[in-house]
Amino acid sequence: MPRLARLDISGLLQHVIVRGIEQRDIFNDDHDRQSFTDRLFSLLPETGVRCFAWALLSNHFHLLLMPTSTPLSHFMRRLLTGYAVSFNRRNKRSGHLFQNRYKSIVCEEEPYLLELVRYIHLNPLRARMVASLEELDHYQWSGHAVLLGNRQIDGQDTDVILERFGKRITTARQKYRQFVMDGIKTGRRDDLVGGGLKRSQGERPINEYESFDERVLGGGVFVDGLKQEFTLRDKMKSAITLIRLVEIVALALSLDPDAVRKPSKNRAPATARGIICHLAIYEFGYTGSEVSKTLHLGPTGVSLASRRGEKVLKTDPLLLQKIMASIDK
Repeated sequence: MPRLARLDISGLLQHVIVRGIEQRDIFNDDHDRQSFTDRLFSLLPETGVRCFAWALLSNHFHLLLMPTSTPLSHFMRRLLTGYAVSFNRRNKRSGHLFQNRYKSIVCEEEPYLLELVRYIHLNPLRARMVASLEELDHYQWSGHAVLLGNRQIDGQDTDVILERFGKRITTARQKYRQFVMDGIKTGRRDDLVGGGLKRSQGERPINEYESFDERVLGGGVFVDGLKQEFTLRDKMKSAITLIRLVEIVALALSLDPDAVRKPSKNRAPATARGIICHLAIYEFGYTGSEVSKTLHLGPTGVSLASRRGEKVLKTDPLLLQKIMASIDK
């Protein structure tokens, strides 16, 4: 049975799980772990991805992310490829390091944000990489110690978590730790790793189930909303081809479409390509690889161009109106 495409939508929580190929270790020592975390937290601000929780184990890791301006697929490609190259070089090995596909689960923020933070941060304790909650409080390779203030890592988004436990930082951290402690006795939470709604409903007549999707952790209304958004994206995508989008953006900037499709360091064509990348991916549902082939840019180039295009359109809303009016004709 073919695997379903990932739901790569900006502004939504994504629980990402990555495992080593054939269940092999992907971290041999603290040097590997430090290399991975350095890469992770340098990419977050560069790509506009927010990180709320994370935990490194021996043969897999968990991340709780929210992409904003860069598709999750682009972020994960850079993170995994860069780390795998570094790991292979240092450990004198070759070949694949990770399973072919990472697992990503779109999560409804309420009521799952805090539950997922707790679930992810308790993984080192459940895996017996630490012996107690007290040891976890200072464990270097998860975001739990950062939330408690025992470690400082720029890039982990702590405020949105702690503010849910209180206005004063000291009180919030105490309540957060108690929340984590309360979760120890619950054991495994299979309902938090996809298809959670169906699992939580138990054995019921099929016509009484709410909508569910194995790629989604959330209620039926949330799942239905995602399906509607993807249906709308498919309709938008069919409304305009990439070649036509290039022509419209080029015309709006008084440029030759052929010049826009060719890589160039000249400012005007580069601006046009940035606008095309942003609109194609975030307004019309095209993938980065589709845009890459049309504009002859690599995946990183598409990601960087998209961010430039977003900035241009934010500072010049009249240009955006002009382009969209041409598309609607």
